[in-house]
Amino acid sequence: MKNQELIREKVTQATQILNEFDVDLWLTFVRETTLSPDPALELIADVDVTWQSAFMLCRDGAHVAIIGRFDRENVEQLGVYPQIIGYDQGIAEHLRTVLAEKAPRTIAINYSENDVAADGLSHGMYRSLQNILAGTPFADRLISGEKIIAALRGRKSPAEVERVRQAIATTEALFDEVEAFAKPGMTQRQIAEFVRGRIDEMGLDYAWPKPFNPIVTCGPDSAVGHAAAGDVVLQKGHTLHLDLGIKQNDYCSDIQRMWYVLDDGETEAPPEVQRAFDVVYGAIKAGESLLTPGTPGWQVDEAARDFIVDNGYPEYMHAFGHLLGRVAHDGATVLGPRWERYAGICELPVEVGNIFTLELHVTVPDRGIMSLEEDVLVTENGVEYLSNPQTALRYIKS
Repeated sequence: MKNQELIREKVTQATQILNEFDVDLWLTFVRETTLSPDPALELIADVDVTWQSAFMLCRDGAHVAIIGRFDRENVEQLGVYPQIIGYDQGIAEHLRTVLAEKAPRTIAINYSENDVAADGLSHGMYRSLQNILAGTPFADRLISGEKIIAALRGRKSPAEVERVRQAIATTEALFDEVEAFAKPGMTQRQIAEFVRGRIDEMGLDYAWPKPFNPIVTCGPDSAVGHAAAGDVVLQKGHTLHLDLGIKQNDYCSDIQRMWYVLDDGETEAPPEVQRAFDVVYGAIKAGESLLTPGTPGWQVDEAARDFIVDNGYPEYMHAFGHLLGRVAHDGATVLGPRWERYAGICELPVEVGNIFTLELHVTVPDRGIMSLEEDVLVTENGVEYLSNPQTALRYIKS
């Protein structure tokens, strides 16, 4: 298993987190994970299971896995579960017995109203768990595991950081190839297909679904957001924007880059385009200045948002940043405003080891959007850029 060492690293980290939050036991309860995967499972067990299975991480390190007999060998190879129980007829009696032996005061399970990455327990599996625990003292000891999962997913280990760093380096090389390839007269679709061709040639995967990756925005007539690349033509005097994320060794990049297509006789972008770039770059730096451990996500967003508005542009209608890791939107803390849709996650504090995207955009009338996105690692003293930040507008020539 290629992720064996990484799983061991994360299980050790999870044990520390359980002690930090004074939680005795964290239960990930799953079945048919190919059809219905729990986002947390990939952090603690790089396996697929068929029958009902219980992965129990305990604060004393005496972890237990109860799984169908035919999945037992794969879990044993992980080397992180000292006790593995393979069953045939049903899981219920084994689960009740282990809980009676462990006698946990609290049992964290994977549900959350706010964090999708911590909401892997289906309603049906929750009902099944309630039935198994009925008549035991443990039925009333269930709590949400969202804080545990947020910490485990958000605090990237050194091995995780290195994998993200590699994906970013590959992505930046692809941007250089795009700059050499793109010419006025090409469509969004042609540029996107070029990028996908290179990703496929390298045998890599996509940080979000391939039909919508990369996002290519050519000039003022392109849809802004997550739209698939279409037939809008890149023209002189317009901006070219790419939002690209790949998945390499199971970890993702998510970066946006900007170009201006020089018009006849131009050697640099017109003032309104250059000013838009300068303001977007300045807003990212303003947000970065508050990206320190302990700061709630909404305050980081507020600094960037205020910079945009103070410079005469409308506020952007999305969050300033999100966690990055195994997926592009890696759950937990969001650097977003205190809007309804970010409730419960924009209040979470920034932590050492978090990898965030920093992103925002403005619109330049008749030219197109101006949007940047960087990937940064939170350290004890601030941030480390994992991407090489775009500090100047790039150009496409005829």
